[in-house]
Amino acid sequence: MADEQDPTIQPEVATDTEQAVPDVASKIKSSKKKKGKSKVTKGIIFINSTYNNTIVSLTDMEGNVIGWASAGLAGFKGPKKSTPYAAQIITKIAVAKAREFGLSEVSVFVKGVGTGRESAVRALNANGLNITFIKDITPMPHNGCRRKKPRRV
Repeated sequence: MADEQDPTIQPEVATDTEQAVPDVASKIKSSKKKKGKSKVTKGIIFINSTYNNTIVSLTDMEGNVIGWASAGLAGFKGPKKSTPYAAQIITKIAVAKAREFGLSEVSVFVKGVGTGRESAVRALNANGLNITFIKDITPMPHNGCRRKKPRRV
């Protein structure tokens, strides 16, 4: 009975599990690979400018997002998010992210009717990116919604 409650038996079991845990941890660490930043020279920039915000997304030619910036990310709040100045600042932030990947030549797609769309495109050019073309992809209704039925009096 004294042998069953002897504390010397438990450390042997604990040492076996302690030895097994580092082996599993070392296998997990060795199997993970760090992703390196790939060099992207050509890319696409999407500028989404609404009445309330401006969002700039950077992608490679396949459409994989490299980086993005929005007015909220830059610290603007409330009605200041939709200003041309905010669009200029977030474009500067987005271009700084693009420089890490070596992006130099971009195609620009602009969507929306906000005030920041033109200043965002100008800021791209001012920050040293070579713009190949600019296209407006704002969705336009072909015939709009169905009209309200006429009122019977």
